[in-house]
Amino acid sequence: MPYELFCIGNPLLDMQVTKAEALLAKYELKANDAILAEEKHEPIYAEIVKDYEITYVAGGASQNAARGAAYVLPPDSVVYTGCVGNDDLAEQLKAANKREGLREVYYVLPGEKTGACAVVITGHHRSLVTTLRAAEKFSIEHLKSPTVAPLVEDAKVFYVEGYFLTHGTESIVYLSQKASAASKVFAINFSAPFIPQFFGAQLQQIMPFCDIVIGNEAEAESWASANGLANPKDIPAVAKAIAALPKSNASRPRVVVITQGADSTVLVSSAEPEKVNVYAVHPLTDAEIVDTNGAGDAFAGGFLGAYVLGKTLDECVEAGHKLGSMCVQQVGPQYKWPKVAVL
Repeated sequence: MPYELFCIGNPLLDMQVTKAEALLAKYELKANDAILAEEKHEPIYAEIVKDYEITYVAGGASQNAARGAAYVLPPDSVVYTGCVGNDDLAEQLKAANKREGLREVYYVLPGEKTGACAVVITGHHRSLVTTLRAAEKFSIEHLKSPTVAPLVEDAKVFYVEGYFLTHGTESIVYLSQKASAASKVFAINFSAPFIPQFFGAQLQQIMPFCDIVIGNEAEAESWASANGLANPKDIPAVAKAIAALPKSNASRPRVVVITQGADSTVLVSSAEPEKVNVYAVHPLTDAEIVDTNGAGDAFAGGFLGAYVLGKTLDECVEAGHKLGSMCVQQVGPQYKWPKVAVL
């Protein structure tokens, strides 16, 4: 049975801690940010194991979104790949994926450690510090392997996290060009402000092949600043600018979706370049919000799941909002079980 949605990214095990404001100051972290660990951050992983109560959750931006899409779609609709070690962390990820109906075809490197992400929760903010480990050793040859190549050929929609561009641009260029040539749908999520800021050249290689671009307001502002827009905080103008970028497959418009947390979501399609679609977010009370980690990935998962089902863009955004809302009411990037209808 063909898997319609093919997702690729950095598989990570999230190590979540709360009441850890001291870590922000000690490691010079922003309350609401996502970074790659530098040498000065490396001790944080041992420290949180030693001094804090940790919740372990299957993570990685694209894997979170893939699990979200799998929640919306029928069984065996979504497949995910990325690179892991042959360790206990990878086994925990496999178990979580199996439980949630996501097929994984990991590239497994013996002797390597699976990537991890320290998630420091303070109030409604989350600071992500990622050590990629095996994740950054993904090989394009895995996409061409007898196991994975047929899944690539059969897929109708592809999704990648922006984080993957820090090491895997060759693989993403390959997938995005392949999708564009076959008139399939290729979607990317900016993932973090540092991607458009510091990996703009890699992003530019991919953008002509992108049919769907997802990001939040901080990422959109970062892209706008990096590309010289006059007012980076004007989110509708930024969405229009991204939608208007040159596109390889002209037969399909580019759709740009910018979320703004609890504020409205903005959507612009190059089919109607001057029309800005604004969608209100159903607000939650402070008491209802448990954890915002993975909320943006949950939105992407809901949006993509609905898109694969052939729903309208309005319905796709609504599905994204519902899954994002469900996610922030759980611990970590997780969803309600048994399943609750999103569409």
